[in-house]
Amino acid sequence: MDMSFANQALCLEYLLKNRGELDPVVHEVPARIDAEVGRLKLKSMNISIDKLTQEQEKYMNSWEEGT
Repeated sequence: MDMSFANQALCLEYLLKNRGELDPVVHEVPARIDAEVGRLKLKSMNISIDKLTQEQEKYMNSWEEGT
């Protein structure tokens, strides 16, 4: 799977579905689309990523800014 093409295709779909709600400016790739393309690419390569534990998420979200 070509990640660039997948991102472009999914972004085009997103723009078409949301065309009445979006301002006519340059938009970044929505994080959920970027993450989904990455997840599918890794899956196609039989690679998985660990998920954070609840304790790790709590710690990560407890900081407002860097150390």
